[in-house]
Formats: sequence, C-alpha cells, structure tokens
Amino acid sequence: MTEYKHRALDSLIEDLLRELPALLIVGPRATGKTTTASRHAATTVRLDRPAEAAAFGADADAALRGLDEPVLLDEWQAAPEVLGAVKRAVDDNPRAGRYLLTGSIRADLQAETWPGTGRLVRVSMYGMTVAEQLGRTITRPLLDRLAYGEELPAPPDPPDLRDYVELALRSGFPEALSLSNSARQRWIDSYVEQLLTRDAMQLDGTRDPTRLSRFFEAYALNSAGIVEDKTLYDAAGINRKTAIGYEQLLTNLMVVEKVPAWASNRLKRLVHSPKRFLVDPGLLSGILRVNADAVLRDGELLGRLLDTFVAAQLRAELAVTESRPRIYHIRQEQGRHEVNLIGELDARQVIGIEVKAAAAPRLEAARHLVWLRDKLGDRFRAGVVLHTGPRTFPLEQRIVAAPICTLWNS
Repeated sequence: MTEYKHRALDSLIEDLLRELPALLIVGPRATGKTTTASRHAATTVRLDRPAEAAAFGADADAALRGLDEPVLLDEWQAAPEVLGAVKRAVDDNPRAGRYLLTGSIRADLQAETWPGTGRLVRVSMYGMTVAEQLGRTITRPLLDRLAYGEELPAPPDPPDLRDYVELALRSGFPEALSLSNSARQRWIDSYVEQLLTRDAMQLDGTRDPTRLSRFFEAYALNSAGIVEDKTLYDAAGINRKTAIGYEQLLTNLMVVEKVPAWASNRLKRLVHSPKRFLVDPGLLSGILRVNADAVLRDGELLGRLLDTFVAAQLRAELAVTESRPRIYHIRQEQGRHEVNLIGELDARQVIGIEVKAAAAPRLEAARHLVWLRDKLGDRFRAGVVLHTGPRTFPLEQRIVAAPICTLWNS
C-alpha cells in the first residue's frame, strides 16, 4: 500500500470537524477525496457499491443510525436520498464532527431542492500540488506571501523549462503519480476516455461522445485563453446550444473551470469574457496526445500549459489561504493590456500574476503589471512575474520576478 502523502486540506478538514456537523468535499474524480476524507472518518460507506447503497435506498435514516461518527458517505450522488437523512440528523442534533460527504460531480448545484444549505459546508479538493507530491508542508501559500509583503526566496535546485513541462504533464492525480512515465500516460489517456464516455453518460446520457471529445479537444487547445464561443463550437462541428450543454457537462464533471474577468471603474475598455482552463494540466496530454518534446516545439501550447499549471497550483491552495482571495483575470480590448491572473483581496485590493517561459525576464515582461499598479495605485498590493529561471529579483516597485517553483518552496 502506497504511503499516504499529507494534503493541504487535512488540517482544514480536522479544524472544521471540531466545530461543524457536516462537510461536503467535492472535486474531480481520482483527486484523492476518498483517501483523504477516510483518514478523518470512523466509518466509511461506499455508496457507489450497490450492496452498501441498498440500505440507504430503502431507509436512509435508519441506515445512518448507529454508525460510529464521523461517518464518510462516499460518492453520495449514487444514493442522493442520503442528503435528506443527513439534513434530518443534523437538524435533530447539530453537534460537530458527524458527517463527511464526498462527490465527483456538481450534482448539488443541479438539484431542484438542495437540503445542504446551512448544514453542509463545501470544501473543494483538486489534484495534488507539487508541494504535496514532494511531501512539503507549505505554511504560507504564495498568494498569502504576496498579500502580506513577504519575500519569495528561490529554492537551491530549481527546475528548468523542460522540468516544468514534465511536471505539468504528469498531472496531479495521486494514482497516476506513482506510475512510470509510460503507464502514467496510459492512465491519463484512459481517464480522459472514461470521462467522456462513462462519466459523461451517467450525468447526461444524451451526449454524443465523439462530438464531446472534439469539443473537449478544442477546449484544451485554448486552455488559459480568452476564446470566442464560436471558435470552440466551430472547431467541434456543433451548434451554440450543444456547445453550451457540453461546457456545462464538463463543468459539472469538474474538469474545466471559467475564471471571470475583473472589473473596476478605474480601468477602461475591459473585456468581460472569462478565461477557460482545464482544471489539471495533465489532461492536455490525454486529450491532445502530446509529450514534453511536442510542447517545447510549440510556443503557444507551451505558454498555455504553463499558465494552466500555475493556475492549478493556486486553485488547489485557495481553500487554505488566510487572505481568502478570489481569482480573476484582466484583459483590455484588442489585448493592449492583459494580466494572466488577479487575486482580489479584501477592500478590493489586488495581486497581479504573470507567467512567462523565460529564464531571466526583463522589465518588459512586467509592463502589464506596471500598468495595473499605476492605474490602481494603493489598491495594487503586489505583482509577480513567475518564470522558468532560477532566481528571484525585483523588477519594479511592488513587482518582483520569481521562479514558478516558489509555489512549492517552503
């Protein structure tokens, strides 16, 4: 049995269970939700197993009674009647640390009547960060360090460009990370295939897997980009209505995510379209069938992969940040100014993040951050150009260049 690697959410789950009766842990399939949640549970019920789900289908309230708590109800959407039973149990006795529910689809948002509001606190879990893969405990995520003006020291042995590409393509799926390169690639290929067939059909049996696959490929090619809807559905050979349905399906499966545009009355002619991301950069290799050599030969794909990789690291840490930022992007019309990612803090103060495939970025690489700083004044807390080189150094007032690996340098 593979040794368990501590997840950043472990401490958060432990703390919340001391005060709250029930948690709902959601995230893409195979990101380790069950493994992590089971470490905090006295009883585990696998509702995706028909034999275990049968009792809950017959009488969920009776099935819950008498179980040692905390009780983990894994893949709750396989027996949705369990939600009502949890609601009633919590209403009757709201003591802390009673239930953990895990799921890999956004079924809670689709339900006409969702009984979890005010009773289930939602915690999002994504693939393993590089820090988690290395067994490092990051006490201060990057966004917190930027928010509170802390230094960003570079590690003694930073990766180079190829290393970053390979780290991104290996994905954050715990099961895949323990495999050889060849076996891991086959695992990711299989994950994508099952995602677009079995998982998609379970959620919406009316979808055509072939056309859905073409749409997902177009989405992957534009990950970390602002792309017109028509570009995606023309590439997939489908109409607008079908494309909207496919994107919602992939969102419900938690493998794609939109980052909204940031707005401010201090900035003019901003684009309001969201940025689209694959949640895990390793999925690019599964849907596009590319390896590190292919990525390094394609400058546009390289930039999209690195942006998707950085976004995945930041997204996975949002739940444990002290500064509690919301993530956005900024782009002016015709691309005059664009900042890859924006972290909005309290009082609408912001952190700007750029990602560059450069070993020693010059001031020009920070020109959009300089523009944002000058426009926002004291609302601009800090800016960073994350790059593929080895050193951290200042570029401008409140703007630094730092290696991407600063994300997992404790």
